[in-house]
Amino acid sequence: MALTPCSSTSFINKKERKNYKTHDDISSMICFAKTNPPSCNLKAKSSNEDVQFLAPNMEEKEKLHGLISCTHSKNSSTKVPVFVMLPLDTIAIGGNLNKPRAMNASLMALKSAGVEGVMVDCWWGLVEKDGPLKYNWEGYDELVKMVQANGLKLQVVMSFHRCGGNVGDSCSIPLPPWVLEEISKNPDLVYTDRSGRRNPEYISLGCDQLPVLRGRTPIQVYTDYMRSFRERFKNYFGDVIVEIQVGMGPCGELRYPSYPESNGTWRFPGIGEFQCYDKYMKASLAASARAMGNESWGRGGPHDSGQYNQFPEDTGFFKRDGTWSNEYGQFFLEWYSGKLLEHGDRILSSAEGIFKGTGAKLSGKVAGIHWHYNTRSHAAELTAGYYNTRNRDGYLPIARMFAKRGVVFNFTCMEMRDGEQPQQANCSPEGLVRQVKNATRIVGVELAGENALERYDGGGYAQVLSTSRADSGNGLSAFTYLRLNKRLFEPENWRNLVEFVKNMSEGGNTRLPECDSTRTNLYVRFVKKSHEKKTAEAAVV
Repeated sequence: MALTPCSSTSFINKKERKNYKTHDDISSMICFAKTNPPSCNLKAKSSNEDVQFLAPNMEEKEKLHGLISCTHSKNSSTKVPVFVMLPLDTIAIGGNLNKPRAMNASLMALKSAGVEGVMVDCWWGLVEKDGPLKYNWEGYDELVKMVQANGLKLQVVMSFHRCGGNVGDSCSIPLPPWVLEEISKNPDLVYTDRSGRRNPEYISLGCDQLPVLRGRTPIQVYTDYMRSFRERFKNYFGDVIVEIQVGMGPCGELRYPSYPESNGTWRFPGIGEFQCYDKYMKASLAASARAMGNESWGRGGPHDSGQYNQFPEDTGFFKRDGTWSNEYGQFFLEWYSGKLLEHGDRILSSAEGIFKGTGAKLSGKVAGIHWHYNTRSHAAELTAGYYNTRNRDGYLPIARMFAKRGVVFNFTCMEMRDGEQPQQANCSPEGLVRQVKNATRIVGVELAGENALERYDGGGYAQVLSTSRADSGNGLSAFTYLRLNKRLFEPENWRNLVEFVKNMSEGGNTRLPECDSTRTNLYVRFVKKSHEKKTAEAAVV
């Protein structure tokens, strides 16, 4: 989740009944706003038409990874199934299914809208809460049966991270208590920044192969967990459970926790910080530097890389001609990103061995870090572990690793437009998406998508329709919408969803206008009072 806010965890309000019923049983009991037949004419609506941040002249931009093309192929008409993410607290702390009657009603409604299925997080902190190798799948068992009864499919996320502390996290689900106990004894088990801040969201990849969790390595723990899931739900694979998304880091994404929002540590569009200061990561860096014949490079991360909320030009490392591009910078970034790739490959290798032949696809998620994309260093991507700069494609190595394991490349920010972003942040979600589409096309790996932010407007849906096609790079094999909540069932929002699902089923052939002047103002945590004062100034840039 690159800036993936999660909405309210509540469902639509339905009168509680003694027993939930199947879709066919209660199809006549729930009424939604009357919807006209979808017209294939989605159009953006501005959330604040008076405020528009105009993009700089393209001639003045760095030509990073190619310019965005407005041309469209006429031969891209493949159906794209739509899934909907379930609330983060679908399974309660006690391990039971939360609000089952409301859930059943919601699933029935989604089925009526033509949705393919739903996605749910299988939280490590809930399932293995009672002790090592003690798994409680009861709530998930009830959910799987309910999804099946409603004729839907299920994407399951193996969520080995903590819920809480990131953009939009609306509930708190920590790591298992016995894991937290080990962390309290050895704080270096979690990612650490240069100032010594510990992040208990995910176990540091530096100790992947060390028996630090009561005699098991983290990779062994994840493997045992996935194997237990397979054995419990083996009768549902391929039929109901069609995809296993393997969590590989914070927010379930293959990245470092370089931009934590908890306690105000980071705010958009800060560059973030490198997360390589636990003793295991430091030992790895020192060993790599010795192997290169330069021990001085192994004493820690870059000293001039700045702080979480700075901009690239405020630092010596990330500025236009900074040390990111010299010999030391290249060594460090190759090591830092290489460790992340090794971590992902270890987990996906285990997942491949467990789920191969079950009938379910494997997928992995990569964050859509689009801020500072239009700079030379791509600082925010670098601190997250994606070695992507104006001179280097950082997504090709990830795509190759996914392709080797037969894993779908799941990417976020599919709904974002460059014109929605503040100029100061040098964002280009469209350029980033196109780069990822090209990388996945080159290596021949499937690409799936998500929206990064909660969106209900026609403009967001229209952008997804545009990016779902294979015009420039790889087309989407599936799209997962964030997220099921009360707002989704408001009349206009529901109509937009139904129309979107129909358009995606027809191949996403709805096109955006070549010049869209109705830009929305939906970037994260950046709408402040100062913007009102600077509106006129920003609009004439």
